[in-house]
Amino acid sequence: MPIDEDLATIAAQEDRLRFEHFHEDDAWKLGLRLREMSLARGYTLVIDIRRVGQLLFFSALAGSAPDNAEWARRKANVVARFHRSSYRMGLELQQKNVTLEERYGLHLTDFAPHGGSFPLTVTGVGVVGSVTVSGLPQREDHELVVEALCAELRQEHTDMRLKP
Repeated sequence: MPIDEDLATIAAQEDRLRFEHFHEDDAWKLGLRLREMSLARGYTLVIDIRRVGQLLFFSALAGSAPDNAEWARRKANVVARFHRSSYRMGLELQQKNVTLEERYGLHLTDFAPHGGSFPLTVTGVGVVGSVTVSGLPQREDHELVVEALCAELRQEHTDMRLKP
């Protein structure tokens, strides 16, 4: 799939997937939805939902590794820094043939521009946090998060999914 098409789709996802509010109970519901979806599909991953600076939901599914939590943290740092999905940042960097360290001086020990972290945006407020999964290939991590957000926000996922 051409990077330009994925970038356009992700920008549209980020624009449309917005909450009216996002509180602790919203994080819990979204986290449980992701957990149930993952268990039903046999995924072994980590789910991390946070407001900037505050962990609101965390679940490590059976078979996930400690490194998955570290990847989730690093992906969430990308969202906190750039207010866009970690997959979008990775694709933009790939398109420009540059790394986070070269472009922004950011070290890979703290930032991972790979799919799986998506901004939690509140209408009229902006980005307030992130929802992150880690354990699948990066494009699948991204798609799982988008699918769960669509379900939570009652939006049609088929209209927003990345093309195969």
